[in-house]
Amino acid sequence: MEHYDLCVIGGGPAGYAAAMRGIDMGQRVILVERDRIGGTGIYNGALTSKTLWEIAQRVSSANELMRTRGREPFRLEWNEVMRSLNEAAFERKYLYACHMQLLAARPDTGEGSFHHERGEAHFLDPMTLRIQRPGFIHDIKASHVVIATGSRPRTLPGIEVDEKAILTSDGLLQLEDYPKSIVIIGAGVIGCEFAAIFSLFGNTKVHLIDRADRILPFEDMDISDLIARNLEKQGVVIHRQAQLERIANVDGEVEYHLSYPDGHTETVRVEKALISVGRVANTGSLDLAAAGVRTDPKTGNIVVTDTRTTMPHIHAVGDATGKNMLVNLGEMEGRHAVELMNDPNIPALNYANISTIMFLDPEVAGVGLNEQECRKHGIAYRVARVDYSCLARAIAMRRTKGFFKVLVSNDDTMRVLGMRAVGEHASSAIEAVSLMMRLGTPISELADLVHPHPSITEGVQECARLLLGKSIFKPEVFADKMQCYTWLPDAQQSAAA
Repeated sequence: MEHYDLCVIGGGPAGYAAAMRGIDMGQRVILVERDRIGGTGIYNGALTSKTLWEIAQRVSSANELMRTRGREPFRLEWNEVMRSLNEAAFERKYLYACHMQLLAARPDTGEGSFHHERGEAHFLDPMTLRIQRPGFIHDIKASHVVIATGSRPRTLPGIEVDEKAILTSDGLLQLEDYPKSIVIIGAGVIGCEFAAIFSLFGNTKVHLIDRADRILPFEDMDISDLIARNLEKQGVVIHRQAQLERIANVDGEVEYHLSYPDGHTETVRVEKALISVGRVANTGSLDLAAAGVRTDPKTGNIVVTDTRTTMPHIHAVGDATGKNMLVNLGEMEGRHAVELMNDPNIPALNYANISTIMFLDPEVAGVGLNEQECRKHGIAYRVARVDYSCLARAIAMRRTKGFFKVLVSNDDTMRVLGMRAVGEHASSAIEAVSLMMRLGTPISELADLVHPHPSITEGVQECARLLLGKSIFKPEVFADKMQCYTWLPDAQQSAAA
């Protein structure tokens, strides 16, 4: 029976990162993937949905210009959208394929060697795994195992998903044309992203069901309000505080029934429905009991400390943990797991200041705490907010929707607690502040940097200057475009800075 230093189950972003780190560590590595290398990171996930968003943004921008010139709107055919989507997926897939082929072609000397096996793996005992595919069974031994089996879309009890009329994100990309209308169940990040995508294309009437009183309830009110206004401006119908009572395929269309807190009800018929209520880990076929790996009896998720399972030589990373389902975190966890195998004394992963991005209209990026989190935990803070309409680059791009908001501690150190960026280039603007938070750099350093002009990041600098009382534009003059205030937990109210 073949023996490997490291077996990685799953070839998505987390698993691939773990396998590559194993090679760095001089291990003999086998990567087992039942389907396609790249996983949801390429197919039916991050790359495909973000490619859709990029195309939709360009179509919407072109049509804004058309409208100002009195021209007919531009329509990009769905098959052309799919062609671009497939090209993007192929380019990424090709990188993986070439990389693995060249790695596998190297002489197998044992140390730092790599082998890729297609099939589905499950445990026979804590050290033995069976790899299977039609007509093929292969048992191996592994000193260490990384579980990186990814996730699949969550469904709702009582709703039959046929991937034709009632879809998950997997079925969405199998559409043959733009739906004339669609209802999206779930107003979290993914639901709002797809609402933005279809509304920006301009060919689909979008309905969004939100159980809460506002979309994106985990973000500050000013962010969720701006995104909601822009969606509604694009024609999206947001059903707020709506309870989905039933939904069914009726005569090839989708009919759903809603109830509201005031007692009134509503029945709506659309062409398609998208279930967007999160994802669940793909761990059911691993036979974790045979490996001695414990799962949470309530959630079914693998019990993990840092990345270790209850069996010290077996780690779980990425979507397979049932939490922190982001590509960048999965890759970080995959690399960390292999490093932890080689040095059990390295510090545990820190999730405190992870940068995130939401592909909405406009895009939203964030790092650290927001205002509602600070208030929830009773953390005093100062905040500066600068509107995009004050930035030369945003004006030049004709993209003045959005703002920067920087939060710092309410003391002499003015330590950065968090930042939110809403608008064009938001994700690019967040990284400097993320690095400042990691290094403990004072806000004065950001204020004194010489930024390129014109650039969006000048807005971040102006926030720093506002907090230090030396901004170019004064908030008392431009109160509708600039704000600077302090929140104190004892007073439970904000005060002008």
